[in-house]
This record gives sequence, C-alpha cells and structure tokens, in this order.
Amino acid sequence: MHPRAFFIVLEGGDGAGKTIQAKLLCLALRRRGYKIHATAEPSKSDVGRLIRRSVLQKREISPESEALLFAADRFLHLESEIRPALSAGRTVVCDRYMYASFAYQGARGVDREWLRAINRFAEKPDLAIYLDVPSNVSLRRIRRKKSVMETFGLQEQVREEYTKLVESGELVAVDSNRPIQKVAGDILALVTDRLRGPE
Repeated sequence: MHPRAFFIVLEGGDGAGKTIQAKLLCLALRRRGYKIHATAEPSKSDVGRLIRRSVLQKREISPESEALLFAADRFLHLESEIRPALSAGRTVVCDRYMYASFAYQGARGVDREWLRAINRFAEKPDLAIYLDVPSNVSLRRIRRKKSVMETFGLQEQVREEYTKLVESGELVAVDSNRPIQKVAGDILALVTDRLRGPE
C-alpha cells in the first residue's frame, strides 16, 4: 500500500505533448500499483464545457473574464473530482491547472497578483511539471484547427510566463522537444522520486 495519494500536474503550451504524456504517466503509475484518477482542465463541468465551446473558439470576452471563468471551473473541478479522488486515496494526474491561468491570462496582460488572488482557493499540487518546447515546434504539432490561444506571438509570451514559474520553483521543467518515450522517462523519474519522498 502506498502511504498517501498525490496530486500531480502537467503544464505546457499547446502542442507541448501534455495529453499523451499524462496518459503515459497514468499507465506507468498504474503498473506500479497506484490508484490513479486522470483529469484535465477545462473540466467536464458546465463551466468547463462553456469554455471549450465558446471561449477557446471565439475571442469575445476580456482576458479578465476568461480568468474568472477558468477559476470558476477550477473551483468546481476541485470540489467534484480532485479533492474526492485524493480523499479516496487516488493519485490525481491533471492535464493543466492554475498555472495555465497564470501563463495564458498573464501573457495577455492580466495582473499576476489578481490572478493569484482569484485562485487562492486552489491548493498547490505535490508536483507540477512544465513541458517546454519552442513555440514554432508546438504550433507545428497542432494539426487540428487552432483555438484563439494558439498563435505564435501569444505562445511566445505564454512560454515566457511559464519560464518565470519554473524560475520561481513552482514548476519543474522537462524538455519536451525530444522523442515521446525520452520525455516520458524523465517525467516518470521526477514523479517516482517525489512519490518516494525523503529517504
């Protein structure tokens, strides 16, 4: 039996490989006996569906309004999925979390302290990993129709914001501009080290 559940977050710009890496991490942890709850933001809540359907496809609201919608979805996500899963002893692997708001809305000029204030209800994960990839590479990887968040200029600014979070120690960076399995190996090493805890 593992001593307690953990909360792990994967962050990164669009096309950084978060979704596939989250799936590979969940698979690897399940093989090691961990009970896993995989989730993502925007969540499956009504607010999350609104964000996916409207906000990401049409830029018709201010970045501050975007930030409030993402915060509302995050509150619901924590209440309905993340906290119950952790309480049940499951390790949560989340594809995006509050750092995405700091990076994306921060890149659009929203005050960083205000962003933190409206997300103060959100507890910090045990480990938050940032998958770093050059903006031109990430956009080249996106084959579907791009959302309003997926332009080169914005992605460059988003990368800068994520880098600040790495430098502050809130995120741990992994070079995602490499073969998928190499990236997955580095992520798993970071996670298993954190799960193991101090010797």
